[in-house]
Amino acid sequence: MKLGNYITGNWMEGDGDGQPLYNAVNSEIIATATTKGLDFASILDYGRKKGNPALRKMTFHERGRMLKALALHLLKHKEKFYVLSYKTGATRADSWVDIEGGIGNLFSNASLRRKLPDEIFALDGDNIGLSKGGTFAAQHILLPKEGVAVHINAFNFPVWGMLEKIAVNLLAGVPAIVKPATITSYLTEAVVREIIDSKILPEGALQLICGNAGDILDHVTSQDVVTFTGSASTGLQLKANQNILQQNVPFNLEADSLNCIVLGDDVTPSMPEWDIFIKEIQKEMTSKAGQKCTAIRRIFVPENKMEDVWNAIGKSLSQTIIGNPQNEKVRMGALAGKQQREEVKGQIQKLLASSQIIYGSMDSVELIDADANKGAFISPLLLMNEKPFISEEPHNVEAFGPVSTIMPYKNMDEAIALAKKGKGSLCSSVVTSNKQFAKNYIMGAGTFHGRILVLNSEDAKESTGHGSPLPMLIHGGPGRAGGGEEMGGLRGIKHYMQRVAVQGSPTMLTAITNVYQPNGNGHTKTIHPFKKYFEELEIGDQLITKKRKITAEDIDKFADLSGDHFYAHIKKTDFTDTMFEQQVAHGYFIMSAAAGLFVDSFEKNPVLLNYGIDELRFTKPVYAGQEIYVRLTCKEKIAQELKEINPDVPFKKGSDIPKGIVKWYVEILDESEEPVIGVATILTMVKRKN
Repeated sequence: MKLGNYITGNWMEGDGDGQPLYNAVNSEIIATATTKGLDFASILDYGRKKGNPALRKMTFHERGRMLKALALHLLKHKEKFYVLSYKTGATRADSWVDIEGGIGNLFSNASLRRKLPDEIFALDGDNIGLSKGGTFAAQHILLPKEGVAVHINAFNFPVWGMLEKIAVNLLAGVPAIVKPATITSYLTEAVVREIIDSKILPEGALQLICGNAGDILDHVTSQDVVTFTGSASTGLQLKANQNILQQNVPFNLEADSLNCIVLGDDVTPSMPEWDIFIKEIQKEMTSKAGQKCTAIRRIFVPENKMEDVWNAIGKSLSQTIIGNPQNEKVRMGALAGKQQREEVKGQIQKLLASSQIIYGSMDSVELIDADANKGAFISPLLLMNEKPFISEEPHNVEAFGPVSTIMPYKNMDEAIALAKKGKGSLCSSVVTSNKQFAKNYIMGAGTFHGRILVLNSEDAKESTGHGSPLPMLIHGGPGRAGGGEEMGGLRGIKHYMQRVAVQGSPTMLTAITNVYQPNGNGHTKTIHPFKKYFEELEIGDQLITKKRKITAEDIDKFADLSGDHFYAHIKKTDFTDTMFEQQVAHGYFIMSAAAGLFVDSFEKNPVLLNYGIDELRFTKPVYAGQEIYVRLTCKEKIAQELKEINPDVPFKKGSDIPKGIVKWYVEILDESEEPVIGVATILTMVKRKN
């Protein structure tokens, strides 16, 4: 069977026989893959002209709902992916991370739509005033790039590697061309076939090439984005492509790194942190047979605890059952292929120049339900290096398999220095119950890591673990790790969008952004804004209230009602050496009094409830005898999706009322027209007419 390439709207096979792909467990041929004869320039052009416009027309909310629908669809078909995943050498637990972890990325990014406007663009930061009179300002906005995302992925996570990337670019409004590592591309192809058959994505939003990437990088432009996950050497070669340099094409590199774990000097064998440390190492060495870019490669331990630690790790590793991943007893499967096994052994030989094996064997491994001669199996290997400051190999050589090296440190400075010798890592972990130890390690080693996990008895039960990338956190690291950042929640989508600083008058900026900008013109010749349904409200609808005089009696009553008898609110206070001249009104009373001025409370209206207050600041005292009034302006509208009704749960009143959130820009002013509340944003929940 030859794998298909999904390009320009069709499934196509490449020319020739292609590269054979083998079952990692028994070496049987699964399929062949080739991209020979494909026109990569046309593939890119199709994505830009077909997929990009279709996605750019959709709002963030529409794209988010699209991702959610896709995630739900793939979940229904996950078992067929598990069957194929076993052939990569992965156990059910390994495959869960790859398959359902990847689908989880779709769900997580889908939920980000709630933090984004129901628009085709997004604001980036706040309004920036550029003039004294307030007539000239600027607002940064984000627009989807007009190109494609080219994802060149590693072999170890053929599903997660694709879905964690496309979830972000699709939410941003940019289509993708996915090039998985050929060796496990049969699993990626199966997932893409299901995606295409679902017809959930617009045509051109996703293309797949199984095989060599050919000259695709020679045709990318500045509107495209290239991401690569894999070895640092290959990443550097791709990043140095002359066209990428000339066109200034954004390139995100996520390279395998020599990640480390540190045992705090406070931890003893009698503490729960000791077992947590050993368990974490065993898990990271054997999960996916150590084929993870985040796996623990270096273990740093106080020198007086070295022997106890390596004995405990060896004992834990000895309990790991290795063999056919389809066997329920098996906890570690095979490497992805025999070629990978030979590469791992070659790297181990380099490490042995300064280290020694203290657990495991390069030449033999005990298996169940599998043949060591047919499959790509290898024993977990724990190495020991007693001179980590003299030996460079443990800090420079990565064996991409179940291999780690334990090394001693004397004090905190040495632990930090050893962590840094990795020259930049995706992640690190420190196991300690000592808060100062944890802080010192992070302050010292943080600049060389993309992520640091502090692990102890408080968080171990719920922790996702040393190597688990999470969609809301950045995944990447400096130096050897590539200097890139993937995922990261809202940060991630910005890699696929162009930031533009738009300058103009506040009124013009309001019209462009559809968000009211300070000092913009308002629409005052209208009915009370609270009498309008969500659809009827327009950005800039404005209410200027009547004035209210604040009296000493008001302040006294609010103090009694609230129980807030702060000295500044009491008439008899001696105000010498204070910030105030006389009795001052409570800030919350002024806010409440303002609500009394702008709320239309005499009859039911479309406003369902007050949803909250943002950005509330008290900037000027209000004394008894002063007058205040309010300028209330419709700032932003955010439509809300109807909640899904569970037929098995009794109907909850109001749960399915069509509604949206309206943000109001509130200015409370005194007689001098100066704001007494810097600016507040009040949120109301407003009923929709339809």
